[in-house]
Amino acid sequence: MTHEVGVTGYCMGGALSIASSVLIPEVDAVVAFYGVPSSELADPAKAKAPVQAHFGELDNFVGFSDVTAAKALEEKLKLSGVPYEVHIYPGNAHAFMNRSPEGVQRRKSMGMPDEDDAAVELAWSRFQSWMTHYLS
Repeated sequence: MTHEVGVTGYCMGGALSIASSVLIPEVDAVVAFYGVPSSELADPAKAKAPVQAHFGELDNFVGFSDVTAAKALEEKLKLSGVPYEVHIYPGNAHAFMNRSPEGVQRRKSMGMPDEDDAAVELAWSRFQSWMTHYLS
């Protein structure tokens, strides 16, 4: 019996999930939320599993999860030859998926008032479609 392996993560976990698509042959699909691995850890151009990635347009973690990092990731994934999607959510900042009261409060205190339930629902639906497609 074979088992499909999907990997997902947020922030550092997002970067590590992309790294897993490069470094761990058993990975069958990846969904990453706002995080890109350093090229020293894992070059996304060498990804071996399909990668879907989600970023907030207003994310200001430069070089890690800002729009420039997202677009650079997209270019590297193109080179990899694996199926990929990179989604950028307008008006959303880092950690926009965290709808816990603590997460919402933390973002507000950091000047990131992004109460965008529609973006969260869209990202979740994309996540579910991706994992269902590649893991079943």
